[in-house]
Amino acid sequence: MKNNLKDIRFEHRMNQIEFAEFLGLPQQQYNRYENQRTQPSLELALKISGKVNRPVNDLFYLTSPET
Repeated sequence: MKNNLKDIRFEHRMNQIEFAEFLGLPQQQYNRYENQRTQPSLELALKISGKVNRPVNDLFYLTSPET
């Protein structure tokens, strides 16, 4: 699974600290999500989606496995 969190953050014209605070997350946790090191739970993904007023599919998407 990949995400567009960095692009969404840039649209909001915020740095990582500001965006993490806006989402109600610790900055280190948000950094792990943005840099694809870990994935948020479904519940958290839905909460983030609501905060940025975008469908969850705009934020997170599946990639096809390499063949």
